[in-house]
Amino acid sequence: MLKRTLFSAGLALLVMAVYAIPASTTAVHAQWSDPQDDVPAYHAHPPAQGEALPPLMSGSQLTGAYFRQSWQVAVYKQAAQIPNVLYQLPCYCRCDRALGHKSLHSCFEGTHGAICETCAAEEAYAYKMTQAGRTVAQIRAGIERKEYETID
Repeated sequence: MLKRTLFSAGLALLVMAVYAIPASTTAVHAQWSDPQDDVPAYHAHPPAQGEALPPLMSGSQLTGAYFRQSWQVAVYKQAAQIPNVLYQLPCYCRCDRALGHKSLHSCFEGTHGAICETCAAEEAYAYKMTQAGRTVAQIRAGIERKEYETID
């Protein structure tokens, strides 16, 4: 009888906890959302006036084991030219879940962008589209359509 009561109480607490968490919470959202509508984390607007973004890796930091290939250095140099754009883009390698990243910008604050093909391709796509005069909204829409997968 005690086991049944404890089990019922535990189950009731679990159900209450699940329904008490807002739907926008990643844990719940990731489990029960429609994958087609599940866009990774990004900032909907540019940084506020005067807001300093975390620095991206640059200069002498772009050497060593993570930067042996020329494309690894190139994507970081490009990223340094469009930090506000990257801040407003999602990253489909799902590093928001695994690493707590807040946008594609986060990938280039450390070495993650140098070891992840998805991050590198999204950055190269964002840079190319920025150079072509596309807006952040247009670039984000292209990334959501997986157009970055065409980048070699």
